[in-house]
Amino acid sequence: MTQNELIGKIRELRQIKPRKDWVLLTKSQILGQEETPKFELFPFFKPAYAGLFFLLLLAGLIEFSQGALPGDPLYSLKRITEKAQAVFVSKEEQPKLQLELTSKRLEELNKVADANRVKRLAPALNEFQKTKIVAKKEILDSIKNKSEKEAIKVVKEVAPELNKINEKQNKVYLDLGIGESREESDQTTEKAVVEILINDAKNSTLTEEQKTDLAKVEEYYKSGDFQEAFQLFMTGSLNPSY
Repeated sequence: MTQNELIGKIRELRQIKPRKDWVLLTKSQILGQEETPKFELFPFFKPAYAGLFFLLLLAGLIEFSQGALPGDPLYSLKRITEKAQAVFVSKEEQPKLQLELTSKRLEELNKVADANRVKRLAPALNEFQKTKIVAKKEILDSIKNKSEKEAIKVVKEVAPELNKINEKQNKVYLDLGIGESREESDQTTEKAVVEILINDAKNSTLTEEQKTDLAKVEEYYKSGDFQEAFQLFMTGSLNPSY
């Protein structure tokens, strides 16, 4: 290698810059000091963390909204969350899901009544009635065009919860001093449910007590009081064990 070539190589080496982390490490070793890391006061405001921060905030709001009552600011978010969850429930499970939601709406109405929150009463009552109408429609749809065996299976799954809702509703309405609305006076679902229960009972071996109760149920059914017929069936000796 000639002298000129050697000088050229040395000049090239002078252009090479060491890495920053190597410089800091060497500096700390020489001076006996550690490089103090920079403290970022609001790291979540960096673009890289913005999405994560938003998701955590949304999750927190959704969780907090579960305790909201009709008329509260976060109640709409609670209902949106429930509708989103319902999308992933199969058609066969919809009646049970809607009955669960109806039970929640009734519990909300009860809490509003207990707290004497007058301004929240109308929204809570409206939410309960709307949700129950949807639940009863789902029940009817689930037994429509089904075989007798399939219909009986569906009815035996939903009847206990529907009866509990009816009984608690009567108590809450009584405490509030209100009667049933025009929508709630519709007994179409109870008629369909008790009709299936009566037919199933007739095809079963019954005790004398059950035969007596069945006769009473049929009397209410024939008189058009399907709500009373359904309640008597579920609270008497005919109540099946599920």
